[in-house]
Amino acid sequence: MFQRIIDGISASTGATVRLTSLAAGAAFALFITTCFLCAAAFISVLQTYGPVQACLAGAGIFFLLTLAAAGTYWGYKREMQKRARIAAERAAKSAAASMLADPMLIATGLQIVRGIGIKRLLPILAIGGVALGIMASRTGVPDEASAEPAE
Repeated sequence: MFQRIIDGISASTGATVRLTSLAAGAAFALFITTCFLCAAAFISVLQTYGPVQACLAGAGIFFLLTLAAAGTYWGYKREMQKRARIAAERAAKSAAASMLADPMLIATGLQIVRGIGIKRLLPILAIGGVALGIMASRTGVPDEASAEPAE
């Protein structure tokens, strides 16, 4: 069980490091390109309209770049949250299915039923079923504190 958790953490960490280094290289190249484009636009607007309009045009270009980067980050963050939620739901379903398919668990349950008797066991099973139903309905509801991830 712990090996699966450790493998998941190491795989996500390796992917994060690769993506971060790739993003840093792309950001540096984009920064240099943007600097040259802004310098060319500034000189062009400066010669045509004057220094104030050239500064405002440069500010507008950087504002648009900031909006594009923020939008991309927001979309990526929502996609990762959606994938994590789907993976958690699949893991919960898989764990429940594998537990009920365990032959040792079924054999133990049959021995308990034989030992106690079915008439005495029915009220206990009814209470357990209600508790299981409540627990299953609560796993789909996120907590208020965990709704917003820390940044």
